[in-house]
Amino acid sequence: MDHMSPKLRAFLSEPIGEKDVGRVDGVSGELAINLVTKGFSKAYILLGQFLLMHKNEAEFQRWLICCCGATECEAQESSNCLKEWCACFL
Repeated sequence: MDHMSPKLRAFLSEPIGEKDVGRVDGVSGELAINLVTKGFSKAYILLGQFLLMHKNEAEFQRWLICCCGATECEAQESSNCLKEWCACFL
């Protein structure tokens, strides 16, 4: 990936640990509130959802948009962030 946002670079710089969901690239403050309300308070919980969907970015993006109120841009950035994290750490 040639260009990484500072948020993505920071997220990929270390294991996921106990990072809050708002640290995932693409997750805005409003989306983070929606995710926390649905039980996705930590980045590793959101990663689990991504993995349950077999790392299918399109399916994960649809879920974020339909169930969590993400914009298309947020959904794309978030799924890319988790995909890149998986490539680095799994």
